[in-house]
Amino acid sequence: MTAEEREESAVSKAKIKAVLTEDGLIIPSSEDSETLSSKGYGKPSENGLILNLYEGLYLLARGVIKVQDRETGKEVTFQEMLRHCRRMDEDAWVKYLIYRDLRSRGYVVREGFGLGVDFRVYERGKYGKETADRLIYGVKEGKPVSVEDLARSLSYIQNLKKKLVLAVLNRRGEIVYYSLSIFKPPEVQRPPV
Repeated sequence: MTAEEREESAVSKAKIKAVLTEDGLIIPSSEDSETLSSKGYGKPSENGLILNLYEGLYLLARGVIKVQDRETGKEVTFQEMLRHCRRMDEDAWVKYLIYRDLRSRGYVVREGFGLGVDFRVYERGKYGKETADRLIYGVKEGKPVSVEDLARSLSYIQNLKKKLVLAVLNRRGEIVYYSLSIFKPPEVQRPPV
């Protein structure tokens, strides 16, 4: 059992109630909100902790939360929530799989900040102490990505002194990670004339 599984096992003894809204999930209980927030989940708000949909999918799949539809009051299954996520974002499944893979490796994963960056990844034990040093750009194999977009993201991220990682979901459902950097060829020394 990994450290992440042990942590979530302790949290999930009594499933945490989450309410599905149009934009995401809300954990209304302040005690449960603090527990999840300390582990790198969600954003605090006046109404409780707001989880992104991929965070909610991950916690639902792990049995940490139970999700209730705000309008109907019925419990929401993983498949129903996934359909809801896909209506909001066509790449929801890709983001969820990348998020799940990184979390299962023990990383704290937070939402990205645009320019194609899907996630910020914190080294184990560094969340809340340091900034994320790796930024994840997720893509599905076979889906074209503009070189200009990648170059723009890479330039911006290197100016922030961060590393850009391309997470590619291949056709078998596996995720392969590639570190990107700008290639600078060495200067050629010309012999004196």
